[in-house]
Amino acid sequence: MINFLNHTGIDKHRWDDCISKSLNRRVYAFSWYLDVVCPGWSALIEDDYSSVFPLTQNRKWGINYLFQPYFTQQLGLFSVNPITKEHVTRFIKAIPLKFKYVDIQLNTMNDLEASGYESTQRVNHELNIAPGYDELYGRFAQNTRRNIRKSTELKVVLSHKVAVDELIELFRENFGSKEGKLQTMHYQTLRKLIVHCQKHDMGYILGAYDKTGVLSAAAFFLFDNATVYFLFAASAPLARENGAMFFLINHFLAENAGKHFVLDFEGGNDPNLGRFYKSFGADEVFYPILRINRLPKAINRVLYFSRKLRQ
Repeated sequence: MINFLNHTGIDKHRWDDCISKSLNRRVYAFSWYLDVVCPGWSALIEDDYSSVFPLTQNRKWGINYLFQPYFTQQLGLFSVNPITKEHVTRFIKAIPLKFKYVDIQLNTMNDLEASGYESTQRVNHELNIAPGYDELYGRFAQNTRRNIRKSTELKVVLSHKVAVDELIELFRENFGSKEGKLQTMHYQTLRKLIVHCQKHDMGYILGAYDKTGVLSAAAFFLFDNATVYFLFAASAPLARENGAMFFLINHFLAENAGKHFVLDFEGGNDPNLGRFYKSFGADEVFYPILRINRLPKAINRVLYFSRKLRQ
């Protein structure tokens, strides 16, 4: 039986035990992570926490809805047992009717039925770094190798002593302010995530500086079990000239090659990003987006709800 539980009714110890043991474990689904990105989240729980499905909820204009929080690529159904399409469907049908609009991203092991719901596929890129560095380097694109050599010639320097605020500001100045999607509250959420991970030795920031000491590129790597997440990265225009981000990722791979990790690049729907990740030998992996619209037609026409509701 699948039960809906409000936030206060969730046993987080048992919840985290399920996520930890699940066949499709993702760091985003742990209770501490959800508490940061979506305080007050609720859940669907089956068979004494053997299968769980977080519901990242919000309310706007008097309407309850489910959304995908920033910095949280894949959620959906997690289980200690094999997951089938029928299993996923049962959980989707159990989403309470009070949620009038659903726009969430499931995970790579959540196959959806061909009909019944609006669904599209998104692309992620993952790189198995268990092979030795020489083997990994052998899969790099020629342009990637060229940029790495250029960074060396231009004396790009790497450092682990990059503050979280430096990383965030680098992004805001060079991309965030132009894109305009992330607001102050989102940067505050990101900061909480990174600080928590650093405090618990779950990750680090790596930065690349030009020879004059200017930060050209930086990235936060989050370690969880057998996956390393390329959770957040930023670069300055200078990085296009000195290849700093290529240099940074190459250094990470050189340090960690041979370990039984998968580097999750967390993206790739953008063709340019996809080419960049593939240039390191990453493979495409797909996961579904689920959309359910239970809104009255009049509200859909007036509000264009699917575009206006995000968080």
